[in-house]
Amino acid sequence: MTAQGRIRLRILGIGMGPQHTTPEVAEALRGCDYVVAAQKHDDDGLLAARREIAAAHGVEVVAVRDPERDRVSSSTGESAHYTGAVRAWHEARVAAYETVLRERGGTAAFLVWGDPSLYDSTIRVVEQLASRLPLDYDVLPGISAPQLLAARHRLVLHPVGRPVHITTARRLPEAVDAGQTNIVVMLGSAPDLDGLADWSIWWGANLGAAGEELVTGRVGDVLPQLEEARARARAAAGWVMDVYLLRAPDADPQ
Repeated sequence: MTAQGRIRLRILGIGMGPQHTTPEVAEALRGCDYVVAAQKHDDDGLLAARREIAAAHGVEVVAVRDPERDRVSSSTGESAHYTGAVRAWHEARVAAYETVLRERGGTAAFLVWGDPSLYDSTIRVVEQLASRLPLDYDVLPGISAPQLLAARHRLVLHPVGRPVHITTARRLPEAVDAGQTNIVVMLGSAPDLDGLADWSIWWGANLGAAGEELVTGRVGDVLPQLEEARARARAAAGWVMDVYLLRAPDADPQ
């Protein structure tokens, strides 16, 4: 435990791998007693990346078997079912992490892939832990997937003076129906791009990691390339994380 028996938690954004560990995050990590990390399966590539980062700074990793998530309810496409399944999954995670933190105390870190502010549950989980434990926490940023996508493709994510809409693959049709014309899509599986043949896409998979792949062009022209690139990325790393920018033909007035 820290002063007055309180636990300290550091939520640290680590970008897409060891090369993205900022000096600020590295210093914070060296001051931690251990890292708590979810283990999704026996051969978990993301856990391996976290172990590599922690080992480089002399910190051990305590792996916690990630609770099973209700994929049946999550796949219905209905928001209430999806939200309920995710909430139950988060609650199971909280219980698992609470056990480790009560046993070990001290200063612990969660290493967040990308940046904690975008489509990551760690802050929400830690808020729940703080309601159960004598706990203080802070958050340090990391390089996000949209940032790295933009850098790899040497582009600005929005036309001059225009917004960019960030959403998930699950909600892409909703964004298009609402009139969004410049969309960053995260948490994607194989892209469902029906009706968007004339849009432009800047796509990346496993950015900054083994098997990084990039594809850009008119959607209708590059779909076969996307499928091949996703297969190569999965073969190289054993998993695929993709992110992409979609822009309608008339989105950029210049």
